Amino acid sequence: MAATIIEGKKVSARIRKELKPRIAALKEKGVTPGLAAVLVGDDPASQTYVASKGRACDKLGLYSEIILKSAGTSQDELLDIVRQLNENDQIHGILVQSPLPSHIDEMTVTLAIRPDKDVDGFHPHNVGLLLLGRPALISCTPFGIIKLLEHYDIDPEGKEVVVVGRSNIVGKPVAALLMQKGRTANATVTVAHSRTPDLAEVTRRADILVAAIGRPEMITADMVKDGAVVIDVGINRVEDAGTEKGYRLVGDVAFEAVADKVSHITPVPGGVGPLTIAMLMTNTVTAAEILTGIDS
Repeated sequence: MAATIIEGKKVSARIRKELKPRIAALKEKGVTPGLAAVLVGDDPASQTYVASKGRACDKLGLYSEIILKSAGTSQDELLDIVRQLNENDQIHGILVQSPLPSHIDEMTVTLAIRPDKDVDGFHPHNVGLLLLGRPALISCTPFGIIKLLEHYDIDPEGKEVVVVGRSNIVGKPVAALLMQKGRTANATVTVAHSRTPDLAEVTRRADILVAAIGRPEMITADMVKDGAVVIDVGINRVEDAGTEKGYRLVGDVAFEAVADKVSHITPVPGGVGPLTIAMLMTNTVTAAEILTGIDS
């Protein structure tokens, strides 16, 4: 079986194109959607990710601010930055890049962000709306997974979905989205994790398998049902002396072996990743529409 490769870049490009008339409608009313990203410390992966968010804003004509602070920044200093951004009418979306230094409590910072500017979708207010089936700002990676399924006409209704991973960022919210009543939902969802007995027995039941556990190539071919759809959220660095950088990126799924027996699969990189930033842009535009009362 030759699996269809789910191309995240292609879907991301379509979503960005669809955002342009919404952005134009806001600008016609004098509003430019604005995103502020706060980075504390010098984590290389976080620096790269925040820079890519800034470039995405520039390409779409959004206003962006990147606020860089040293790892020694206190929690009170960070909370003061968040408060200022909350009150800044030019900023419609706020994100504080994770991970934060160990002396800063991430939940305290998340709670300080206005829910209507929480474009990461992490605030308990937005999480609660998601669970109630009435989300305004949806966590970006789970939102992106839904968009991938929609683009490739993969309907979860009546299907068995297994999500491997129970993080607040991906596992829990994507499970909540897929079990809702509505479009690209109505699935029977099982959330499995590292403590699940006989994980392979559970994953083999999945018509749609979402791997988000953060372990390189943990999902092997014997753990996947023939013809399943596999969404690989993982992105892991593994050492590889044969590459210029000394490492390569792999997902949570053993791609080559699994691709031989499934109907659809996301690559790493190039699968889910591009959708995370595309949905961040979508959330920023949505937040601008909500905050200004301008709906395209």
